[in-house]
Amino acid sequence: MRLKFLMTGLAAAVLLAACGAKDEKKADGAAPAAAEAKAGINGAGSSFIAPLFGKWAAEFNKVGGVQINYQSVGSGAGIDQIKKKTVDFGATDAPLKADDLAAAGLVQFPSAIGGVVAVYNIKDIGNQPLVFNGQVLGDIYTGKIKKWNDPAIVALNKAAKLPDMDIKVVRRADGSGTSYLFTEFLSKTNADWEKLGASKEPKWMDGSIGGKGNDGVAANVKQFDGSIGYVEYAYAKKNGMAAASLINKDGKTVAPSAETFASAAAKADWKVPGMAASLTNAAGEKSWPIAGTAFVLMYAKPENTANATQVLKFLDWGYTAGQAQANELEYIPLPADVVTLVKAEWKKITDASGKPLM
Repeated sequence: MRLKFLMTGLAAAVLLAACGAKDEKKADGAAPAAAEAKAGINGAGSSFIAPLFGKWAAEFNKVGGVQINYQSVGSGAGIDQIKKKTVDFGATDAPLKADDLAAAGLVQFPSAIGGVVAVYNIKDIGNQPLVFNGQVLGDIYTGKIKKWNDPAIVALNKAAKLPDMDIKVVRRADGSGTSYLFTEFLSKTNADWEKLGASKEPKWMDGSIGGKGNDGVAANVKQFDGSIGYVEYAYAKKNGMAAASLINKDGKTVAPSAETFASAAAKADWKVPGMAASLTNAAGEKSWPIAGTAFVLMYAKPENTANATQVLKFLDWGYTAGQAQANELEYIPLPADVVTLVKAEWKKITDASGKPLM
């Protein structure tokens, strides 16, 4: 199925809603009207979730007449912008800790579930499937493994005719929640990365190639023969890129798919402060090892309550009527019981008198 994203290429800002004609009919699943809100609602952050927010925003605009403008600037910049109150909501794949949320007066909750994949470009083998584990990926990203025909890679890919070629390592150049998910997985499966730890901005190996946003990483991998990178799965599909299978915690080789992302999320503990569940290296024979979500950040007492209410209505619409778009892009809608927990968190978002906005 052809994927249609309202996104820029390497530019940071992304307009994620078309100014379409307003549909005043309230058909089943339609978003409520928003006469009291500004013409545009602004958000910024995670590029991991940008394809889905784009689909949701376009459809929400059609049925409710509210335009959602979302800047795909990376999780670090999204956190910065919501803390500076320049946007109505932020989004980050690396959740804030409870004390950080409390200090900033923010409420945090998940949006939808997706997966990070290792993508590669080796012209000699084309899109021939490759397999990696956390040890090998981690060693590539520390520079211990330098060649595509390294014995550790060959051992996992005996059928592939891997070339005697230097590996060009591509990574994010910006503060990135996708990097956080990727390095969180590596920190659980590779001793060197266990010491380095998960980070939105890790200390990358010398000679690696930086790209801004998931789009930037994808573009660099497509450009350089012999390269490897990591992106959210929707970007790999959009660009027709080869995405490796991974060996998961149960020792099973799994391919990226809605099914394997869902398996990773099945036993997640969302009843932790800030709903900050970790989905990486999850147990389960079918579980994808680098799954995650983009966490939405909003103020508990927003200055613009009309805009904040529309953000909640937008997400409420996405959790219900937007499930088809999520499935189309290989994201997993939140399970009903998790949505119930999310809506309990929404009760913390109130007007000046303490009345919940929704």
